Amino acid sequence: MSGNNGNPAADAREPAIELRGISKAFGPVQANKDIDLRVAKGSIHGIIGENGAGKSTLMSILYGFYQADKGDILINDKVLKISDSQAAIAAGIGMVHQHFMLVENFTVLENIILGAEGGSILNRAVTNAEKELERIEREYALEVNPDTLIEELPVGLQQRVEILKALYRGAEILILDEPTGVLTPAEADHLFRILQQLKEQGKTIILITHKLREIMAITDSVSVMRRGEMVATRETAKTSVEELAELMVGRRVLLQVDKKPAKPGDVKLSIENLTVKDGRGVTMVENVSLNVRAGEIVGIAGVAGNGQSELLEAIAGIRRAKSGKVILDGKPIGVTSKVDPGMLRDQGLAHVPEDRHHMGLVLPFEENENSILGYHDRPEYLKGPLLQIDAIRDDAKKKIEQYDIRPPNCRLKTANFSGGNQQKIVLAREMERDPVVLLVGQPTRGVDVGAIEFIHKRIIEMRDQGKAILLVSVELDEIRSLADRVLVMFAGRVVGERSPDTSEGELGLLMAGVEDSKETAA
Repeated sequence: MSGNNGNPAADAREPAIELRGISKAFGPVQANKDIDLRVAKGSIHGIIGENGAGKSTLMSILYGFYQADKGDILINDKVLKISDSQAAIAAGIGMVHQHFMLVENFTVLENIILGAEGGSILNRAVTNAEKELERIEREYALEVNPDTLIEELPVGLQQRVEILKALYRGAEILILDEPTGVLTPAEADHLFRILQQLKEQGKTIILITHKLREIMAITDSVSVMRRGEMVATRETAKTSVEELAELMVGRRVLLQVDKKPAKPGDVKLSIENLTVKDGRGVTMVENVSLNVRAGEIVGIAGVAGNGQSELLEAIAGIRRAKSGKVILDGKPIGVTSKVDPGMLRDQGLAHVPEDRHHMGLVLPFEENENSILGYHDRPEYLKGPLLQIDAIRDDAKKKIEQYDIRPPNCRLKTANFSGGNQQKIVLAREMERDPVVLLVGQPTRGVDVGAIEFIHKRIIEMRDQGKAILLVSVELDEIRSLADRVLVMFAGRVVGERSPDTSEGELGLLMAGVEDSKETAA
């Protein structure tokens, strides 16, 4: 079903965007095939699909990053050639990408005005930008300190900067690619209030997301893509999560995690009074103690930027701790001195980092090279001092099949895989090492519903095999579904422990710093 035929209610209104017969191929890979899409003016239109379905490619064509091989783009009933992002901006289109397009060593203000300084006299442009930015921040409750460096902001605030940047440029059509992947439920709710305000002011919003509950909560209509084609469009009020999931994947999908009660064994990871500072000398983890036993998943919930990232990095040997102890499978780790992460891997620690681009992958490398990253000195990959390329590629092909990585090409540059398939590359590399302890940061960030089902099953399987798993996620549903015990962090401290059946509201209060009156168990 094309985008036009499945949504008569949206079609009755004047379209802000119309795509006709859009096709795009990258070599042998057909990313988009004869796509028709119609988005009504002043509406919120969702686009969903599995990773690799072609959603981001389609929106990148609309934003001018890619040129379609064929097809037409109409904005307000006029055919336009959008040759680059400047042409898109001139047409009133703004885009907030899944992976932010920010200069990390620039300030918030510098990023917002970059490329839109508005004159040859920079001081005057900066003054004008400051005034306009203050107005936008007040209007949409998007306050961010304009003098802060991007690299000093947590990811949730970095996303605010991206939205501010688009609004500053006067976007009438706003494309958001997986916008809540880095947000807590409260932050996501705030974003949705902003989107409603924008809609009420006549702006048109396209929301690319894999989170079906969000689609149901915020959109007026939704289009479903599968393997590069548009397979259906629905009025949101006339569909369901179950129908959309089945349309996305082409089969029925298990939306609830199926797991048996945990059978915890011996303590495999023990953390005692750990304190960690960031690069600025600010204490991010303060006197944290916890235990993780074999055969259990301990979930850490919290708003991004409250020390969860630094905690995982200290345990993994990436960041030096100020004080405290970490004991891995009965052996102390010298976390207050320089630690070799390779040595920790040899002791049975596997780590899926929160940020796959900065810490999990080398994007210019081929898939098979990333599939052994950090394990390349293992004997199965070596013959004397030389890498055994055939053995590495054979191993990568097995992981590609086991984890349904698409496209199934171990020679493809990792940068050319979708975000969800990049995540599967990291997960396959770490999970297939038979670790004693598995650290997992944001396991399904930017991952579609079919892949989420697979990843959750695999994490539960590892628990049932006796692995000790420490899981960090900003997705409360994910924490509550997977964890056997839930710890909540706020301002670098563990402020409470709860069972996974605790309500979202109660966990949300702890995440906001309303401390637990109960004694926290370790």
